Amino acid sequence: MLEKFFQLKQNRTDVKTEVIAGVTTFMTMAYILVVNPNILSASGMNPQAILIATALASFIGTMCMGLMANYPFALAPGLGLNAYFAYTVVLGMGYTWQFALFAVLVEGVIFIALSLTNIREAIFDAIPLQLKKGISVGIGLFVAFIGLENAGIVVNSDATLVTVTKFSGENFRTTGIAAILALIGLMIIAILHVKKVKGSILIGIVATWIIGIICQLTGLYKGASLLPSWSSFSFSAIGETFGACFSAEAFKNIKILDFVVIMFSFLFVDVFDTLGTLIGCASKADMLDKDGKLPRIKPALLSDAIATCAGAVLGTSTTTTFVESSAGVSEGGRTGLSAVVTGLLFLVSVALSPIFIAIPSFATAPALIFVGFLMFSAVVDIKFDDLTEAIPAYIALLSMPLLYSISDGIAFGTVSYVIINLCTGKAKKVSPLMYVLAVLFILKYVFL
Repeated sequence: MLEKFFQLKQNRTDVKTEVIAGVTTFMTMAYILVVNPNILSASGMNPQAILIATALASFIGTMCMGLMANYPFALAPGLGLNAYFAYTVVLGMGYTWQFALFAVLVEGVIFIALSLTNIREAIFDAIPLQLKKGISVGIGLFVAFIGLENAGIVVNSDATLVTVTKFSGENFRTTGIAAILALIGLMIIAILHVKKVKGSILIGIVATWIIGIICQLTGLYKGASLLPSWSSFSFSAIGETFGACFSAEAFKNIKILDFVVIMFSFLFVDVFDTLGTLIGCASKADMLDKDGKLPRIKPALLSDAIATCAGAVLGTSTTTTFVESSAGVSEGGRTGLSAVVTGLLFLVSVALSPIFIAIPSFATAPALIFVGFLMFSAVVDIKFDDLTEAIPAYIALLSMPLLYSISDGIAFGTVSYVIINLCTGKAKKVSPLMYVLAVLFILKYVFL
């Protein structure tokens, strides 16, 4: 049954590989169950309600991706979009969190409409293959940078913007030891991967967590508890956010222009983050056809849109395809069975959330750093002998980690591609849609 539905042999995989890939993707994404409530609760929402909504929205979106599109990609509330939700829309502009959820819902509905047409598919197909390769490498660097941050290896610096953490003094028993544990985890994953051990990324995550618990029990690590706590969690909290996007609070003192700008911002980032992630992960899994197009992209995009709507109703910010899906792809995930496994684990995490919350970021960070290396390998596929193709790809891959944004990387790559080819007499090879995208990106930075 599984073979027939997911076409495992045709995709050169098996049930065991898909299960390992699905579990690995979940383990690298589980941090969102902690991070999303921390960010969105700044808007006044109940953190426990956000955690449940996050898990359920991730379950719905990921199951749709697996069953509708048969791809191993997982979905969850997107980083960056949740910060925009909490710190810009609510705290900055003074709107209620219910209003912000309503804006996300409207964005999701528009997303569905676009997904049912050929507009989003045309956007994906219009992006040149070499630029897609650059985007894939850029996402790898972005993922690695997130891992370095989550591990506490990279910290803020006034002089150089970022620097390495301190491993001495009072800092040692907190962020210092966490960074060391992350580096140990990275070496575990690297060694196992070189030895071709299946599930090397998952083994590295669990091993790092266990070592962290030992360090905490012996007094070497003084950070937050790494052991699960069940006493203070209430599953009824979801009632506080479920359907809140339709409440009276969602429509208080709405300014139409503000609403359009906010909704469009959610939509713009969601569309291009999703496209970028699909390009990167599909490229890594060799799922793109000879023309650089992704088969079955329409149901993949529709899954993302449905997840956003479901998340808004449940009580969380925009749900989008996660770059951490590349972790499962790296473990051999090639079909929707991998996504189904990840989705089911998100559902289970509702009941077992205290356990998953206990997994520290320094344990999942090594996986992100290593996946960044695996995705970076696509750089050799960029044809550097054609500078009109290579330079935009370079600009895209460089922009993503430095600007901390997948969508900005795509924007810079797209605009530079159009300008370079237009000014060097190669305008004919630029598709009409690329010109439209370039203009829209420029207008975005001018007016938003």
